[in-house]
Amino acid sequence: MQLNATQRRALEGLLARPSASAGHARRARIVLLSADGRNGTRDRRASWDLGDPRLADSPALRRGRCRWARPQPKAGRKDHAVAQEKVERIIQTTLSPPPPGRSRWTTRLLARKFNLTSATVSKILRANGLKPHLVRTYKVSRDPAFASKVKDVVGLYLKPPENAIVLSVDEKTSIQALERSQLPLPLRQGRAARHTHDYKRHGVLDLYAALNIATGEVAHACTDSHTAADFLSFMKLVARQNPRRELHVVLDNSSRTAHPR
Repeated sequence: MQLNATQRRALEGLLARPSASAGHARRARIVLLSADGRNGTRDRRASWDLGDPRLADSPALRRGRCRWARPQPKAGRKDHAVAQEKVERIIQTTLSPPPPGRSRWTTRLLARKFNLTSATVSKILRANGLKPHLVRTYKVSRDPAFASKVKDVVGLYLKPPENAIVLSVDEKTSIQALERSQLPLPLRQGRAARHTHDYKRHGVLDLYAALNIATGEVAHACTDSHTAADFLSFMKLVARQNPRRELHVVLDNSSRTAHPR
């Protein structure tokens, strides 16, 4: 048996490792002794070097030499090694509409279609960032002038006119003014703050707010009702707070804000 320098260093390194298994170490000794011209058949001392005199002229020695001369293929599963062409077909199928009667593709459906396991399909989907079980919604306006309005709004935010103020205005309606029937119990070590489950109602309030996108300042007002007159009075308040300045207001299209007044 012939060994080159690299093979001999690898086998000797294996023997020097304390964590090497006994079987691997014994096979390494068999190969090294055979390379030195010693074997269990002609040299009984070789079996003593292996740590077991019963190995003299043993089939274990012959198997060790044959295994080195004729390496065996590694054991283990082979079905997880999927060809790249099949991976591409799985990706394209996942991105396509699901079969009739199904809301989405699942790993089990794909596994049956491509004759794979669902775990293998899951690994392929994760590696390519595909999550067919997640669904998100979207909404596109049907307003014919939607594109031009978006340009106006985004343009105001990104590049407002000189000596002008851009305000983002919104409202929060029906804010309940609640009062607990008893005072809350304070926070204590190892115990959360507590309050009663019942409360008293004091009506509702409507909050209007205008955010200055350049400075972050917020103008606000609370009203008891939610009408176009309330909104108009709030906008007059904002105008008084910014005298002799051009105001550009971005707001939604509710019935109160779209009133002719």
